[in-house]
Amino acid sequence: MLSLATILVCFNSALAQSWQAAEPLSLPTQRHECALAAADGKLYLLGGRGVKAVEEYNPKQDTWTKKAVTPLEMSHFQAITYKNEIYVLGAFTGPYPHETPIPDVYIYNPARDEWRKGPEIPADRRRGAAGAFVRNDKIYMVAGIKDGHWDGHVAWLDEYDPKTGQWKQLPDAPRPRDHVSVALVGNKLYAAGGRLSTAKTKNVFNLTIPEVDVYDFNSNTWTTLDEDQNIPTQRAGNMAVAYNGKLLILGGESASQETAHREVEAYSPKADRWEKLPMLTQGRHGTGAVTMGGKVYVVAGSANRGGGPELNAMEILTK
Repeated sequence: MLSLATILVCFNSALAQSWQAAEPLSLPTQRHECALAAADGKLYLLGGRGVKAVEEYNPKQDTWTKKAVTPLEMSHFQAITYKNEIYVLGAFTGPYPHETPIPDVYIYNPARDEWRKGPEIPADRRRGAAGAFVRNDKIYMVAGIKDGHWDGHVAWLDEYDPKTGQWKQLPDAPRPRDHVSVALVGNKLYAAGGRLSTAKTKNVFNLTIPEVDVYDFNSNTWTTLDEDQNIPTQRAGNMAVAYNGKLLILGGESASQETAHREVEAYSPKADRWEKLPMLTQGRHGTGAVTMGGKVYVVAGSANRGGGPELNAMEILTK
């Protein structure tokens, strides 16, 4: 049982933080199944259903600006930043429910406002709706599904070394999941949220995953948090970000409600427990969240489970 002092600390910590609906001088395009990344002090909104331009947010000017159009439709991915370039991998293209994995990594250079095709993803490891992250100059892709929202869920963990161009297969996670975003906290990867999308049996939203899987890079092994540390609110299509030494899970969609989730929950590895943070001002799924300048940013997404209404609203978590 938590002591009164601990409860008060958690309560006061939550009060010290709040989500603020931003009102920039211009707004980005409404979109969902997109991604958000930060590079060189700016935000970049990429992809989504259909072919769309990259959009850049400059916090100093408080404006969104259209940039280069993506080379093809890119959806269902978690963008990552490596050396001030933005990488797209583990993404889909094409229509529901049989979206197909994009076979190559695509790289956007913000300074030149240019796209280029990067390395080919090994044919037997291609999937979409996967999580992605960077660690020690290597790029990682985890979980996902091979055939859109239909079938082929995987528990794979892959490492790509941009210096050598080599792909490496790491141990599979304890379970597959798709529509997942992941985050690295310390030296551990956390996979929380996600589901097993199975449109072929009309189980698209309801097979959400409660367990939290953790990959420790020190031991190169997976573990699963104890059952009492399952994710408090099961959902998929959620955003994940590391913030103040904790794993934050934001928004998402599930069969439990028509509207997208507003819940923001934080897992503290140090305390080995979940806590509730202030809810989003707007429930959303199918977008990304990033930290920049000590703040957490969320933009766009879908306000209801499924494909709409699409959003362009932006909000910021501040201390």
